Amino acid sequence: MAGQEQSASLRAPHGVLVVDKPSGPTSHDVVGRVRRLLRTRAVGHAGTLDPMATGVLVLGVGEGTKLLAHLTGADKSYLATVQLGAATDTLDAQGQVVQTAPVPALAPAQIAEIAQRFIGAQAQRVPEFSAVRVDGQRLYDRARRGESVSTPERDVVVHELELMRVALPELVLRVRCSKGFYVRALARDLALALGTLGHLTALRRTHSGAFGLEDAAAPELLAQNADGAALRARLLPLSAALRGCARGVLNAAGVTDVSHGRPLPPSRFEACDALEPGQQPIALVDEAGVLRALGRAEGGRVLVIRGIRCD
Repeated sequence: MAGQEQSASLRAPHGVLVVDKPSGPTSHDVVGRVRRLLRTRAVGHAGTLDPMATGVLVLGVGEGTKLLAHLTGADKSYLATVQLGAATDTLDAQGQVVQTAPVPALAPAQIAEIAQRFIGAQAQRVPEFSAVRVDGQRLYDRARRGESVSTPERDVVVHELELMRVALPELVLRVRCSKGFYVRALARDLALALGTLGHLTALRRTHSGAFGLEDAAAPELLAQNADGAALRARLLPLSAALRGCARGVLNAAGVTDVSHGRPLPPSRFEACDALEPGQQPIALVDEAGVLRALGRAEGGRVLVIRGIRCD
């Protein structure tokens, strides 16, 4: 029995790990710590958080890395603190102040009305200090060399923007936005719309897709001397990563077909959510709830787009 338990503890981990990232380390640093603690190289994240930022960082581990492409596109929610009256080169508190301006004595209702203008689809100019590539080079590398670069715009969406607190020159905002949105850039643009300058002084991601702070492992579990077994215990099963997606429960014949990558007609399901043509990803699970594959609805069948290995 002891040998079996030891074997299970050494088995390569698979799943989804949600962590509460502390301020300081980069998202890549967190990935490195998790790799060391879980003793596997197969770890990736579903959406970068800046070093200053804290909060929800979703990681795929083992076979969970196959799900990251479907998790990175999820909406994100944040609590953001904006300091008005000064602009920094990085658009946040980690940068150098490059310009100052007076802060108008605006009433909270005026600020809230102007903030509402940022809700909806828009083109957002990418910060100069960002990982976006222009002419094959990262923007932050060019910015650190002092190069003047015309940064590109990205199409993004703000679904919700709520003014939580006003204590001029400080504002606290709650934001729900699409993939690719820079809250640092919102701080810059909102301040300009208010007739001043501004930068981000605190940022906490509260949700990433279906995952929230309530799902997250505490920052202490990422410490250099942390217990890898405690972190492993926080791994969510692969099926949990797709809990907001359509689901199909495979029968025995369906499990066999999935293992060979064959298309799945309705007869291969014990149960299946209503599907629209082209809908993806569909979580294809067996009767025990184990994720076997990701699928796409097409022509009255479900096609396997990604198989998942089950240990």
